[in-house]
Amino acid sequence: MARLVFIGLSITSSWGNGHATTYRGLVKALARRGHQVLFLEQDAPWYAANRDLPAPPYCRVALYRDLDHLRTAHGAAVGAADAVIVGSYVADGIQVGRWVLDRAAGPVAFYDIDTPVTVARLAVGCAEYVDEALIRAYDLYLSFTGGPMLRRLEAMGSRRAAAFFCAVDPAVHGPVSAQRRWRLGYLGTYSADRQPMLSALLLEPARQMAGSAFVVAGPQYPAEIEWPANVRHIEHVAPGAHAAFYCGQDFTLNVTREDMKAAGYSPSVRLFEAAACGVPIVSDPFPGLETIFRIGQEILVARSPSDVVALLETTALEKRDRIAAAARAAVLARHTCDHRAAELETLLREAARNRFRHWQRGGPRHRAATTEAGVAHG
Repeated sequence: MARLVFIGLSITSSWGNGHATTYRGLVKALARRGHQVLFLEQDAPWYAANRDLPAPPYCRVALYRDLDHLRTAHGAAVGAADAVIVGSYVADGIQVGRWVLDRAAGPVAFYDIDTPVTVARLAVGCAEYVDEALIRAYDLYLSFTGGPMLRRLEAMGSRRAAAFFCAVDPAVHGPVSAQRRWRLGYLGTYSADRQPMLSALLLEPARQMAGSAFVVAGPQYPAEIEWPANVRHIEHVAPGAHAAFYCGQDFTLNVTREDMKAAGYSPSVRLFEAAACGVPIVSDPFPGLETIFRIGQEILVARSPSDVVALLETTALEKRDRIAAAARAAVLARHTCDHRAAELETLLREAARNRFRHWQRGGPRHRAATTEAGVAHG
């Protein structure tokens, strides 16, 4: 059993962010494996007003007001932890990271659920939650993105960069009985760089298929968007209702943010959720997608409105179900929260050993104590 501390964007509220779903599944799996987890989250007003899981049963959550409150209220817990994981988009993340590195006795990891966005922001000097000095100091960089991005992070000085994709909790996302109301649907918070592709791959096909129903779910869409008459917009779908939402669609759409598409190897949590629910996925293409799903056998790819219309109108029911079943099997075999929890244990043990050896060779001591803290299963 290990004592783990997460400092993340939010685990209590899934409103307007995919971090909560990712943290919930991972932390729940870690708890099942015998670890004690403290999740520290800033008490932001927009999450306070939309908390759908204020007290997760599988970890202790503590809210802090600001950086000073974090230091005074939780310094002892950070110092006593076997490992600390600091997440991307944490407010005052650079100061938080420096403080954790100074305070923690165990290895410190940076969990970047937004790696391509982070690297793009670093290039123009506007990443508020991490800088290159921190990247060099963190014992481990858990990257949402695999492939060539890992070598790029290590070229920036990361001691160890590892692909750490999001994952799915099969207890939350799985096939459920639901009336299929929509020909194609999409679940995701509004993003300006995603909107052109969403328009091309859902709104335009909806205009061409006026007799079919479509759906888009997610917050922050501007009022000026002109939704076709056969497209329903739902402001928010809570994680507990995701399965029914997906299973109400004949196909579900995945749209990738431009930074993540350019980097490649950045599977969205929505890909894994929909696949686990047994719903066939239509995705825009990005490098590395073929390393996650077999194109044409576990996922369908569309580049234009005509591609989507053709897939919706010509894919036989038997083929659709076969693709959905194959994708579900792939996710359950490699991309569940239990898989990620086991990976994290291995990576943290490795980080602890590497840091201990670094100190033995005369490297700088970033913390008050440097020991080979183990993170073991159970």
